[in-house]
Amino acid sequence: MFSLFLTCDPAGEDRLTADLWEQETAGVSDEPGGLRAFFEDHQRVQELIAQFRDYSPELRLESDTDWEQVSRDSFPPLSIGQRFFLVSPWSDAPTPSGRLRLEIYPGMACGTGRHPATQLCLEAMERHVQRGAAVIDVGAGSGILSAAAQLLGASLVIGCDIDPEAVEIARSRVDAGFFIGSLDAVRSQVADVIVANISSAAVEELRPEFDRVRTVGGTLILSGFPASDLPEGFAPREIYQREEWLCYVVY
Repeated sequence: MFSLFLTCDPAGEDRLTADLWEQETAGVSDEPGGLRAFFEDHQRVQELIAQFRDYSPELRLESDTDWEQVSRDSFPPLSIGQRFFLVSPWSDAPTPSGRLRLEIYPGMACGTGRHPATQLCLEAMERHVQRGAAVIDVGAGSGILSAAAQLLGASLVIGCDIDPEAVEIARSRVDAGFFIGSLDAVRSQVADVIVANISSAAVEELRPEFDRVRTVGGTLILSGFPASDLPEGFAPREIYQREEWLCYVVY
């Protein structure tokens, strides 16, 4: 058994975690400054170092330990906002009274629920997604926000992503209408709520489509950008912040 410590900022941890599971890691744990991934096949040391060279990999030989369990212990249950209880599928932790159990596998691409921007979206959604609403999840990733919309009682949930792999993963875990692409494929005035956890540049580019697709009086929940790179052209009625990450609510 050996491990690689990979230097990574919090914004990149979701994608890196997904890449590590694709490389058949035995487990991943959070450490200050990055992630540590465990592997069993010593013949792959040089291959994996090359694969993750952009993360300044540091090799360490490991003693015999159940690193899969170590990895699982790195993703404890997490209460988000007033209503969500985020857990891994293997967790047997009871759901606190009044909360909605939101299961997400940490190895899935683009969305473990641990990133501040994702958590801000969930907090905004619990305030603005009403039972029976039509919700569109732009940049759906693993489908975590689509799953949250269903738990909140949305009657129609549509998710889109330009990454085919992300769409495949989302389809495998959430019974919603996922497709590869973006809002230009959605008919006009269909969404009561649009949630987009994407970059500032993408939010700005999609502004005309947001206006076309949402219903009169519909709500935009926009996140995925830090305070140093805010999208222009929006007049948010509510702003939520966690660390350097912001969420705009426009209605």
